[in-house]
Amino acid sequence: MLSQRLIVCLDVRDGRLTKGIKFQDNIDLGDPVAAARRYYEEGADEIVFYDITASAEKRGLFLEVVERVAETIFIPFSVGGGLSTVAQMRAVLLAGAEKVSLNSAAVRNPRLISEGATAFGSQAVVLGMDARRAPISTAIASGYEIVIDGGRRPTGLDALAWAREAERLGAGEICLNSIDADGTKEGYELNLTAAVAEAVSIPVIASGGAGRPSHLLDVLTMTGATAALVASIVHYREYSLGELKKYLLAGGCPVRILDPGLF
Repeated sequence: MLSQRLIVCLDVRDGRLTKGIKFQDNIDLGDPVAAARRYYEEGADEIVFYDITASAEKRGLFLEVVERVAETIFIPFSVGGGLSTVAQMRAVLLAGAEKVSLNSAAVRNPRLISEGATAFGSQAVVLGMDARRAPISTAIASGYEIVIDGGRRPTGLDALAWAREAERLGAGEICLNSIDADGTKEGYELNLTAAVAEAVSIPVIASGGAGRPSHLLDVLTMTGATAALVASIVHYREYSLGELKKYLLAGGCPVRILDPGLF
């Protein structure tokens, strides 16, 4: 059985690591490069790096930060925020990232997904989806709506329909973030995650809401997600990645162990 991944999310604003709740009230948590190194050494399987205000501020990503992080860690690393052209995607990959994450720009221009997949391969293109609960309607049949620009702008797009379309266009993976659960530490949005995982055949990363180890075990064993994204639970030192992986392993979840002798 393939190992399931534990991925650390680094939200960055103005070159600093930050974290909020439901995309609001962000606080400064320090240097993202130092944090990336610490999580790499603790055994993270991947790191996701988001410039969280690049799209809303309509500016490019801070490539110098990407380069510094890429020089510091030696695990797969994806980058998102403000990417709206193939040239920008290429610059991020040349800066050292293995993958690019497309979110707001892909909603505005879905062809960006297929253009990226054609240029770099589907394995390098991740669709970042920010979704929140919405009244069920003809347009939003699943009851989950896609929002963009860091949770600031509703789109009227149904989350499941958008996931299927992104796969058709060539996305190789989906990182699904529940805005309702984001930063709350009350658990992942299991219904949404399961629905998206069932709707597509590409890997789905669950994001938003991890507060204790059982939340990770639930989302990885009950929804079809192949990876779980964590942020607050490790940023605030409530648990180490080693402790989380030990719990997952004991619960029957196959994960990569950095040093088997520790267990």
